Amino acid sequence: MSAFDVIILGGGPAGYQAAERLGSHHRKVLLIEPQFLGGTCLNVGCIPTKTLLHSAKLYFHSRDAGSFGVTVEGLRYDWETMQGWKEEVVTKLREGIAFQMKRSGVAVIEGWGRLISPPRGTEPARVQISQGEKAGEEYSALAVLVCTGSVPIIPPIPGIQNNPAVVDSTGLLDSRDPPQSLVVVGGGVIGVEFAGLFSALGVPVTVIEMTDEILPFMDRELAPLLRKSLKGVDFRLGFRVEKIEGNTLAYTNREGKSEQLTADRILMAVGRRAQTQGWGAETVGLDVGPQGVVVDEWMRTNIPGIWAAGDVTGRSLLAHGAYRMADVASQDILTYLEGASPRRGTFRMRWGAIPWVVYGINEAAGVGLTEQDAQRQGIPYKKVTVPLKVSGRFVAENGFGIPGTCKVLADPHKGRILGIHLVGPYASEIIWGAALILEQELRIQDVRELIFPHPTVSEVLRDAVWAFE
Repeated sequence: MSAFDVIILGGGPAGYQAAERLGSHHRKVLLIEPQFLGGTCLNVGCIPTKTLLHSAKLYFHSRDAGSFGVTVEGLRYDWETMQGWKEEVVTKLREGIAFQMKRSGVAVIEGWGRLISPPRGTEPARVQISQGEKAGEEYSALAVLVCTGSVPIIPPIPGIQNNPAVVDSTGLLDSRDPPQSLVVVGGGVIGVEFAGLFSALGVPVTVIEMTDEILPFMDRELAPLLRKSLKGVDFRLGFRVEKIEGNTLAYTNREGKSEQLTADRILMAVGRRAQTQGWGAETVGLDVGPQGVVVDEWMRTNIPGIWAAGDVTGRSLLAHGAYRMADVASQDILTYLEGASPRRGTFRMRWGAIPWVVYGINEAAGVGLTEQDAQRQGIPYKKVTVPLKVSGRFVAENGFGIPGTCKVLADPHKGRILGIHLVGPYASEIIWGAALILEQELRIQDVRELIFPHPTVSEVLRDAVWAFE
């Protein structure tokens, strides 16, 4: 049985980043991944979606380029070429991760790793490979990091199983032809992004969402703004899907009103759940809650010597959240392996400072408290809302037809920024600065003293903090 310092289960953003960090500190690391390095994000999530979305944006903006003095004749898109470009991007990035593992001295096994015993005192943990060429082999390690990710939620709707018209996001990304028409079940991040992608290509899209508004985690004042900017998408809010027969979907609202809709393809996008089964959580007695593996702000589980990071914790199902968790966990593991006292408080997760983004022709992003969060938690706040059209750069490149807003919440007494939320193009590129403001617990006065480059859309943050009385 080969012995390692650390065994990592899962090669997604949390797993491979932690492996690189630990390997660069000359720790002997084994990374076990059942399929592809890069996980959901690189292979069937963030990267392939954004690659196709980039092509859709080029097509969409070219159609509208005449108003900016540019005429494009014979405009069309080629789905096969788009898919080829997507595959090239994913393959080369995956090869890049493999190279990073090799450069960091990380051993990689393709298979499914299963914890069969936890670390006990000086006795290391034991992990067995249950699939692949190494099936049956066992490995030991002083520390284990669990990064098994998440899986799509399949709702118990009659007619879903074995229905060729029903696909999940992975199936739709790999389809050989674009849908002629599309119904999206679920108005969360995945559903809204796919609706935006295909509507930009001219595909008729309908989104059916059970709640009264899309993106329920988003600030309630800004979510309708994003929804209305997706002009090619028909949103049916407050409806529950009852059954699917072939390509026809039946749904009802709270008053019992029933409707039917037929589409070429039906995308199930009702969310994802932590992958907490099949790798030995129950065998070693790991504390698993409704969201996922329970961890503290140093990514420690209830069992000394075992950490968890990424989607499997259920705390944030975002790749950048996973990266940060991996950084925190790997630092804590290094401290553990060195036998030093835990450095509590120096390198930890600040869960409230994880930004989120919804990508598309128009974008949304946010970090920190929304207005409804503050009201629900009884936290006093004051707020300002500034339109993005105050930015000359925004108007020059977008005109006046695309809506954009920046909303900032702050403590009414000390001025500390509590939340920043954006709707508009470039929101995904601005929000990192907002996250820094939250991470560093800056006040209104602190942000007022920053110099923003001009002309940029990010200047709206400066305008917003100066708008506070």
